[in-house]
Amino acid sequence: MDTMQTLETTKTKSSKKPDNSLSGIAGQQRVIIKNVEPQVDHNHFSVKRTVGESVDVYADIFADSHDKVYALLLFKKVGDKTWQEVPMNPIMNDRWTGTFIPKSTGFYEYTILAYIDHYASWQYGLRKKFEAGQDISVEMLIGAEMLEKMAKQCQGSDQKKLKEYAKSFRDTSAENIEVAVARALSDEATQLATKCVNRSHATHYHQTVNVEVERKKALFSTWYEFFPRSTAREEGKHGNFQTAAKILPRVAEMGFDVVYLPPIHPIGKKHRKGLNNALSANPGDPGSCWAIGSDEGGHKDIHPELGTMKDFQDFVWKAGELDIEIALDIAFQCAPDHPYVKEHPQWFKWRPDGTVQYAENPPKKYQDILPINFETEDWQNLWMELKSVIAFWVSMGIKIFRVDNPHTKSFKFWQWCIKEIRSENPEVIFLAEAFTRPRVMEWLAKTGFTQSYTYFTWRNNPYEMREYMLELAKGPMRNYFRPNFWPNTPDILTPDLVHGGESAHIMRLILAATLSSNYGLYGPVYEFGINHPYPGKEEYIDSEKYEVKHWDWNAETRIKEIITIINQVRKDNPALQSTWNVTFAEVQNDSILAYAKKDEESGNIMFMVVNMDSFNTQSAYLKMPMYELGMNFEKPYRLEDQISGAHYTWQGEWNFVELNPYQIPAHVFKVIQD
Repeated sequence: MDTMQTLETTKTKSSKKPDNSLSGIAGQQRVIIKNVEPQVDHNHFSVKRTVGESVDVYADIFADSHDKVYALLLFKKVGDKTWQEVPMNPIMNDRWTGTFIPKSTGFYEYTILAYIDHYASWQYGLRKKFEAGQDISVEMLIGAEMLEKMAKQCQGSDQKKLKEYAKSFRDTSAENIEVAVARALSDEATQLATKCVNRSHATHYHQTVNVEVERKKALFSTWYEFFPRSTAREEGKHGNFQTAAKILPRVAEMGFDVVYLPPIHPIGKKHRKGLNNALSANPGDPGSCWAIGSDEGGHKDIHPELGTMKDFQDFVWKAGELDIEIALDIAFQCAPDHPYVKEHPQWFKWRPDGTVQYAENPPKKYQDILPINFETEDWQNLWMELKSVIAFWVSMGIKIFRVDNPHTKSFKFWQWCIKEIRSENPEVIFLAEAFTRPRVMEWLAKTGFTQSYTYFTWRNNPYEMREYMLELAKGPMRNYFRPNFWPNTPDILTPDLVHGGESAHIMRLILAATLSSNYGLYGPVYEFGINHPYPGKEEYIDSEKYEVKHWDWNAETRIKEIITIINQVRKDNPALQSTWNVTFAEVQNDSILAYAKKDEESGNIMFMVVNMDSFNTQSAYLKMPMYELGMNFEKPYRLEDQISGAHYTWQGEWNFVELNPYQIPAHVFKVIQD
């Protein structure tokens, strides 16, 4: 071809306009990344984890042809400049996994990068051809060129080693070929090629996935609820923070690390409820502490009979000395005489007769409570004021809040407020008290609530409990919904506790405390076994919500003894400090629930067997999930009952149990295999 022809050819090629249909296409990126988990609602909300809790990432990663793929999990704390990298590993059917462990609280993000691993693909072909006795001289030259290109991207010792490898590959003499192949397939060569690979054609997952990391108490906590006003030693007296402080050592001895107090604010005087929720209060009736606000103050004030702000701070300090955190109730509602009603009437709904709309849940009426109108035109000032309530109590040393009926307030408000609070105070924990429809409870968890009340209280047989736990721990909810199991609350007294008595109280306690790593109970009525219902309702009669009680705080009961034992077992055994590691056992009796938990780091294994029939002795053969727990089928293993102290030796999977509910309705075994 002469010079003129060459110029013409060049001119023709350069003058050709690119096809617009190719714009925006990364044509050299051959790897596909899809179905990335975990993420919540396509990354609309953050995945939840706690410090030290692994984020196990899964994705479908594949490419055209038979070339090998290499994938990396990239993660960092939001605000950091440098991504940390973890190699991902294939499982099967193009499903890959990788794990990272966050070391501090805050917001993290992760993504995935994957590319064709040309060196690994070359190694695979080289090995096959060499083992088949084929001529591989050209293959070795291909490998040499590959490493020489990589060397241009490296510096120092890595560059020098790559050049040495490339040089040795070019010597395809009979006496050197085996050595060259061995070097080509060596771990060092593979590591160098991985380190110095050109990633310009790599596929990046199309987004970063958000992960919110909270402190460990978000995952493992033990709650005890009591009313400070019922802590006076003298009958007929109103308790206060000084008398409540004297109860704290008892709570600590029982093994609780969170004390939750119902609202501590001034109680409304207008339309105050009487005993047993009577519409009219008699003189001296204290009213419901959830009817917040009067001429004595509102949500940032303390009921005068409970003491001063200094008394409260002393109470919080005393709790801290006992390794107990105080959780306060956030109830965003107002009594008719709350200062907000006069100062901000636009925050409430007014009826045609000039009165304020009180709260209703037909047929229930709450004349002593006014709901806040979240559709007010003044919503921005309302949001700022409500946020300031939480911020005020954070400044008073409170890091845990139990939020009353959050489902009756704006979802968008909670999403904004919780993020605002935790952006400055990531240690703050929010528990959502919402016994409502499933999708609503789930949405609240997604918006930012750390923990959530659940339907545990109404799961009354092994089948229901097993299915519910699988839903919570093994399905999508695991990534955003942290359950907190409560056998009772001031609002809830189930028929199971009413009719089952002491054995039911012990049985429900053990289930709550060993199935969920977060659990709580309302005392001292629970450990006292008080179970008298209001006729026709699942509530306590003579409810403490409407009257001051005088309790014998020194009383000892069998239920209290079991509570103390179980709480200590939870502290001593890491396997019980997670909700997600539950494995259910096959049982040949529909009244017995059996399940195991294993802590992978320590190897600690716990095995629980619970008779959910509070009235009859039940026995069964059950199958220890040895395979799932990584146990040796050939060796015997010991079971140490953490309640009774009895020891057993079992061999193999199938063994026999019998439980009399009037003696003890459950085994809580520590499993040891040498």
